[in-house]
Amino acid sequence: MRVKIIGSAAGGGFPQWNCNYRLSRAARTCMPGVQSRTQSSVAASADGTGWVLFNASPDIRQQIAQTPDLQPAADAPRRSTSIRAVVLTNADVDHVAGLLSLRERQPFAIYATAQVLATLKTNSIFNVLDPAIVPRRLLAPTQEMAICGADGHPTGVVVGSFPVPGKVALYLEQRGDPDADFSSGTGDTIGVRISGADGLGAVFYVPGCARIDAALRERLAGAACLLFDGTFYTDDEMITAGVGQKTGARMGHIAMSGEAGSIAALADVKIGRRIFIHVNNTNPVLDESSAEHAAVKAADWEVAADGMEMEF
Repeated sequence: MRVKIIGSAAGGGFPQWNCNYRLSRAARTCMPGVQSRTQSSVAASADGTGWVLFNASPDIRQQIAQTPDLQPAADAPRRSTSIRAVVLTNADVDHVAGLLSLRERQPFAIYATAQVLATLKTNSIFNVLDPAIVPRRLLAPTQEMAICGADGHPTGVVVGSFPVPGKVALYLEQRGDPDADFSSGTGDTIGVRISGADGLGAVFYVPGCARIDAALRERLAGAACLLFDGTFYTDDEMITAGVGQKTGARMGHIAMSGEAGSIAALADVKIGRRIFIHVNNTNPVLDESSAEHAAVKAADWEVAADGMEMEF
């Protein structure tokens, strides 16, 4: 099983187009130790030929251009792709908007929960992906499923999905109700276990998670690799950076640091390799010379970067 991180940033990427925070300025000037990143997406392959994408970010065209394995082979037909399927972990813009760039009547399959499939169905713009060519398939919660291409042929990639604490997509919030609770733990946001047909060497991909409970700790125990929500270093990061008024918890993301943060919550869980992904443009760990980056490394975590690849 080969797994490629083709996008490692949170929504908006890094640097974000309109962000003038110090980290985005550092990335634009190519400051040493501050790498630009596209929006979160992972690709997996069991045979090195056919690939399954996990989330389709708005940066998907750039990500394909930077990843030869996702491009048409030299001897392939005039229209072709090595992408066999796309698995969606939620309906956030940074995870579904890239589907619109795959609209040239190219067969592949979409897998998602009932909630996410309903969101795609409700938004007519996604009809540019003709279901007769791009079938939409239900990703059954808490069950393992062999991922197949549009033609029904297995890719060799097996996915087990499970709900995680999160929230509905921003554009689905009922903003007229100031007391509304937009949190969700029933399938609006999921994590996935990615493995081959033998079930060994599993990689967990959880790019969005609001908190870590006992059930999630138990599920992640023994993982060969965990790609986990690294959106914010502190819960009030957006506020202290002067670029927003929401906490990380309000946005459906657990902080890395603190007693209730992910580093502490998973410290005693046996996990082979720990990698933070979906990193926001305000997160100080993006600066490899920062104390926060050093603290993450000292806790035996890595910070994902575009182009990282693992083999299990």
